[in-house]
Amino acid sequence: MLSLHVILPGDIDDPASPSGGNGYDRRICAGLAAAGWSVREHAVPGDWPRPAPVARAALARVLAGLPDGALVLVDGLVASVVPDELAAHSGRLRLVALVHLPRDDDAEAGALAAVTAVVATSSWTRDALLRRYALPAERVHVAPPGVDPAAPASGSGTGSALLCVAAVARHKGHDVLVEALSAVTDRPWRLTCVGPLHREPEFVDRLRERITAGRLGDRIRLTGPLAGDQLDAAYAAADLLVHPSRGETYGMVVTEALARGVPVLASAVGGLPDTLGRTAAGDRPGLLVPPEDPAALATALRRWLDDAALREQLRHAALRRRDTLADWNSTVAQITTALKEASA
Repeated sequence: MLSLHVILPGDIDDPASPSGGNGYDRRICAGLAAAGWSVREHAVPGDWPRPAPVARAALARVLAGLPDGALVLVDGLVASVVPDELAAHSGRLRLVALVHLPRDDDAEAGALAAVTAVVATSSWTRDALLRRYALPAERVHVAPPGVDPAAPASGSGTGSALLCVAAVARHKGHDVLVEALSAVTDRPWRLTCVGPLHREPEFVDRLRERITAGRLGDRIRLTGPLAGDQLDAAYAAADLLVHPSRGETYGMVVTEALARGVPVLASAVGGLPDTLGRTAAGDRPGLLVPPEDPAALATALRRWLDDAALREQLRHAALRRRDTLADWNSTVAQITTALKEASA
C-alpha cells in the first residue's frame, strides 16, 4: 500500500473559515484514500501563512517525528513560509509542496528549493513559479481542482439574481462590486454574497458602510459562509456568478457555477480566464472585465441586465461548458502521478 503523510493548516475543517484551498486539500486526501493510499493527516495549529514561533515549533515536531524516507505532501500555506524547517529534513524525507497561491518571496524560494517536487493547482500557478524561481520544470506538476456534477440552476428567469461566493476581503473585490452596483441602481437586481466575514473585519465594516451610504441594504445580503444544501440552494437560485477578484490562481467558484450552467462575470486576472474557459465551439460562458475597474464592471452588469438575448447566449454557453469540466478523479490521478515520481 502506498503511504502518504499530509501536513495541513490547522483550520482545515473549520466551518467558519471555508476556502478553496481547504476544500481542495480535503478532496485530494479523500480521493487518495479511496484510491488505496494510506493517508495520515497532520493538521498544524497556527495562523498560517503568518506562523508564530509556537506554530513553527509544532511543525518542526511533526516533521521530526516522521520516519526516514516518508513521502510528505505539505500544503502551501505552511510550506511556503518555513524554508528552514523543510531544509532541515529535506535529506531524509521526500517532501512535496502543494502550492495554491505563489507568494513570490525569498521564504518561498527557499522552501521550494528544499522539496523534492512541487504540485501547482493551476497551469497559471506553475508558469508563475517557473518564472519566479530557478526550479527544474520537470519537478513542477499541475493538478487543477475538479468539480462535482450538479443539476442546472433554475435561477430567477429575469437575470436579476446575482451571486458572489468568496471570503469578504479586499483581494476578492467586494468593494469594486458594490461600487459598480451603485452605478446600476436603476436596474432590477439582488446580490447575495456568500463567504466568511471575519478575515478582514475592518474591510467588512467599510463595505457595510458603503452599502448603507448607497441605500443598497435591501438589495445586498451578506450571508456569511454557507455549506452543503444551503450553498447548493444559493447556486441554484443564481442567474449570474460575479467574481471581481483582484488576483486569483484558479477560482474554484467559477467551475462550481459552470457545473450548474450559471454564467460568470469575472476579472480577467491570473488564472480566471483559463478557468472560465470556452465551449468546444470556442464560446465564452461568461464575461471578463479588467480587475479593480468599477466602471468596466458596471458596464458589463448593464449589458447582462439589459440584454435578454445575451443572457440566453451565455446561459447556453455555460451549459455546454458544463459538459467539459473535469471531475475530482482527474485531480487525484494527476496528483498521484506527481507523488509517485517524487517517491521513485
